[in-house]
Amino acid sequence: MSLLVSRLSLYSPWLSSVVRNRNSLALLLTHLSNQPLDSSRQPDRLVSISVFQGFPHTMSLSASRLLACLTWLVATLSLLAEASTPVVVNGRSYEVDTVITRDVCVIGGGGSGTYAAIRLSDLGKTVAVVERKSRLGGHTETYIDPATGAAVDIGVQLWHNTTVVRNFAARLNVSLVDISYSPTAITDYIDFRTGKIVTGYSPVEPSAADFVAYAEQLAKYPYLDNGFDLPDPIPSDLLLPFGDFVKKYSLQKMVGVIFGYGQGIGDLLSQPTLYVLKLVGLTILESLSTGFLTTALHDNSLIYEHATAILGKNVFLNSTILAVDRESPEGVKVLIKEPTGLTLIRSQKLVSAIPPKLNNLRGWDLSETEKGLFGQFSNGAYFTGLLRETGIPDNVSITNTRNDTLYNLPVLPAVYTMGQTGVPGLVSVFYGSPSPLPIAQVKEAILSDVKKLQIPGKGPSNPELAVFSAHVPFECTVPASAIKAGFYKKLNGLQGQRHTYYTGAAFQAQDSSLLWQFTEALLPNITGASGNHSRRGYA
Repeated sequence: MSLLVSRLSLYSPWLSSVVRNRNSLALLLTHLSNQPLDSSRQPDRLVSISVFQGFPHTMSLSASRLLACLTWLVATLSLLAEASTPVVVNGRSYEVDTVITRDVCVIGGGGSGTYAAIRLSDLGKTVAVVERKSRLGGHTETYIDPATGAAVDIGVQLWHNTTVVRNFAARLNVSLVDISYSPTAITDYIDFRTGKIVTGYSPVEPSAADFVAYAEQLAKYPYLDNGFDLPDPIPSDLLLPFGDFVKKYSLQKMVGVIFGYGQGIGDLLSQPTLYVLKLVGLTILESLSTGFLTTALHDNSLIYEHATAILGKNVFLNSTILAVDRESPEGVKVLIKEPTGLTLIRSQKLVSAIPPKLNNLRGWDLSETEKGLFGQFSNGAYFTGLLRETGIPDNVSITNTRNDTLYNLPVLPAVYTMGQTGVPGLVSVFYGSPSPLPIAQVKEAILSDVKKLQIPGKGPSNPELAVFSAHVPFECTVPASAIKAGFYKKLNGLQGQRHTYYTGAAFQAQDSSLLWQFTEALLPNITGASGNHSRRGYA
């Protein structure tokens, strides 16, 4: 193409005229193609034509030759005209390959973004979903064991049994079942620093009264399951480090349960209580009583595979954001880089479903207010994977435990647990850190920990990771001082500003079921729907 353009540039003054008048040229071509050529009567008929003012010389050629030339020229000009379109985004000029228009552009194809796209589509809106990975689903990831064909979820393991969850799965034609646990015969409590069993340790089992005591605290804050719509002033207990909150309300026996369900939150005891109560809230307690859900085929990625099929060409995978322009009263411009070229998405509304960290928002036209808020977020890191050749018996699970820490919790970064998957020889691993870590460092630490394990029945150990995933950033938080100063009131004030709406864990919690619920509640604001939305929706 570049060589062709170079050659045509020799005739740039004339070519500009041709481009402006290519429709007239096409009409001439059509006229000539409809004229029969009688070669027996006029074999040498020549045509002299000065096509457009500015062409450097006249052409003298046979009608058949002229027809061939014009055919080539019209095809070439059409190709050039369609090859790129000049656009301006955030004051910068680009040549894009494709321009599309949608009602809503959704950035991020994880749980929140996919839910938003499907529901908006159901509500009659045209959508485009931009996702940097090769699939939708975000933290929901599934490994298919090549030897057995068995599916093993290494990300999102379960959902709450709620109306929103059941209806969304039904919409996507994915069957759900109550999750059933096959208790492992043995759980070993290991100090991963040494690889040895912690002598004399037995886990604390909370009683029904302990669960009730925790539930009573949660009941004080019913709004915590629905985003960060906090009262003013913020209740002081929500600002306490969770370790202090535990002591204040004698919740010591609940710490182990909360630590297990709150994986990825970082240093549990130092986090503001607000974040712990949101992550392990009333919905979790209800599900512990009534049961969780999973897919009937034990492949939670089916939710997102079916969603991808429904959304079809409106999903832009392996795509990165180059620029986001929200200044126009008419709507939004999102410039993305696909494997096949540059695409400009014009939309009336934008749904941001990605972690609002500044390094995730490069190319966005952020206001000073947005920069000031998003720049306050810090985050932990959560890593998951599957191991082979560990030597760990198939009936053994391992919990990282210490005998020299409060509540026997491991000091992060560290492994949380290693457990069986139902596939012989395949062991799950979950690893957490209060801050991001290089992936290579985490992998090396996990493999080293496996080699150090000294447990009964362990066989030869030459561990390798069959699959590994970094869930980073995970659990975006701000300090208690920022919460007290009204951070979340200001953050919620961004909803609807500059045509943009926000969903995702930073606006709710690291919980797919609650994220779908939060996004469902946001839909009337995005669509401008009236109060009849709930009759059409899942709430």
